[in-house]
Amino acid sequence: MAEVVLFHHVQGLTEGVRTIAETLRRAGNVVHTPDLLEGRTFATLDEGMAHVQELGFGTVLERGRALADGYDAGVVYAGISLGVLPAQMLAQTRTGAKGAVLLEACVPVSEFGDAWPDAVPVQVHGMDADPSFAGEGDLDAARELVDSTPDAELFVYPGDRHLFTDPSLPSYEPEAAALVTERVIRFLDGIR
Repeated sequence: MAEVVLFHHVQGLTEGVRTIAETLRRAGNVVHTPDLLEGRTFATLDEGMAHVQELGFGTVLERGRALADGYDAGVVYAGISLGVLPAQMLAQTRTGAKGAVLLEACVPVSEFGDAWPDAVPVQVHGMDADPSFAGEGDLDAARELVDSTPDAELFVYPGDRHLFTDPSLPSYEPEAAALVTERVIRFLDGIR
């Protein structure tokens, strides 16, 4: 069993994100779902992104840091797309982090420090033709992370959908999402 802080994507804390959290709970984990957008959800990726750009990515990161202060430091930080920003930041900078799960995004390790911390395992998942993940450098950042970190795994799925893991969105891809879930649960089972 692991304790997980799961940060949602740019469309907010959707029913799909809650479903993902519940699936991880049923597998025996404790999962927290902090809300970075203060209760707001958005019907489209573009609407959510417009709101986040208005807020500023720095605000999202600070909200993530503040929300994480309410949890034990010894957790796994997980994020979906936008939620990867605070998850990766906290996994890299917070002493005691137990691991990280980065879904559909990854930023260069240099964004939050010099190197990925020792003894913090990490998984990255994304689609090979997703314009956001593959087309904006996240896949390259994930490959660099895996190449430089002994306890890192990268899983790439065929497809061009972004937010394919959220079952409440039209971009949901059930077969790939099921494989992501299986791999994440196995990862969490290995956290001590």
